Amino acid sequence: MIHTLCHLNDIPLGDKKAFELGTHKLLVYRVESGVYSTESRCPHLFKSLIKGKVNDHLIECPMHKARFDIRTGEAANWAVFPKGIQLLNKIRPKKCLRTYDVFLEGDVIKLNVPKDMFI
Repeated sequence: MIHTLCHLNDIPLGDKKAFELGTHKLLVYRVESGVYSTESRCPHLFKSLIKGKVNDHLIECPMHKARFDIRTGEAANWAVFPKGIQLLNKIRPKKCLRTYDVFLEGDVIKLNVPKDMFI
């Protein structure tokens, strides 16, 4: 199933926008190479990424500075801030962000809805 999210111009280049579909909260990013989508919370301690900085293809968690590739969800860096957070990392091992399949149809951003997302 395909779901329309917004128009491309609704997200400034280099920025992101939050969406809630069913029980899923996600972010849609617009960068030079296209549009991408991930879950909206960092898998470290589930803090919101909406205020995270987007640099190229990486989103940085504003709380502990973990960085994730928005194309793949891979953790480029796990939580490193503040000093001592590495102790918590022993019980919160590195995890990827969930990504969602978004695409452009003209100037409209659409989501290929996963089977576990009920909207």
